[in-house]
Amino acid sequence: MNEPQSEPIPCRLYLVTPPQIELEKFADQLTQAFDGGDVAVVQLRLKNAADDEVKRAIARLMPIAHRYDVAFLVNDRPDLAAAMGCDGAHIGQDDMKYAAARALMGPDKIIGVTCHDSRDKAITAAEQGADYVAFGAFYPTTAKIAKGKPKPEILTWWSDIMTVPVVAIGGIFPHNVPALVAAGADFVAVISAVFYAETGPKAAVKAMNEAIAAARRRHTD
Repeated sequence: MNEPQSEPIPCRLYLVTPPQIELEKFADQLTQAFDGGDVAVVQLRLKNAADDEVKRAIARLMPIAHRYDVAFLVNDRPDLAAAMGCDGAHIGQDDMKYAAARALMGPDKIIGVTCHDSRDKAITAAEQGADYVAFGAFYPTTAKIAKGKPKPEILTWWSDIMTVPVVAIGGIFPHNVPALVAAGADFVAVISAVFYAETGPKAAVKAMNEAIAAARRRHTD
């Protein structure tokens, strides 16, 4: 994910699962989401779940993601991601250190790092070899207690000096995604905008992609 590009990569959608799921029901929701349009990544984020529960979720959901050519990452648990053959892992500042995660995952897997609103932490993660860094929460969110409240300008600063992709997360919906796209986000990570949408996951992904595309057109015109 961190190879320099000759042309800007269009901002893409990065899905994060709710912290608790009913596995079979969510498998259907995830399929609907993928049917809605372009998705680059899905991150399994099951908080306080037992190892066996996480493994069952990986075994059920990862084949769905791969059927749609979507990368499948696991939050917090590089050990389980490696054991189950996932495409990568996402780690926070309070989780396993990057070096230990890379040792488990190997050189070819994706490892992303949460950096909240810290430029120093992001630079450190990139220098260590992270495949992407994530800033957030940009907007109010009920998904978790935000440890950072960055402004969109941090995405522009990052894009101007680094080639490592940057993910924006936190309270992102179609109405507020344009500012993040214009600022330089390579990916926008969403939970509620898709999986809690009244319209359903398929229509929600379609709406997010349309908002991203419209924002890019305005930015490049």
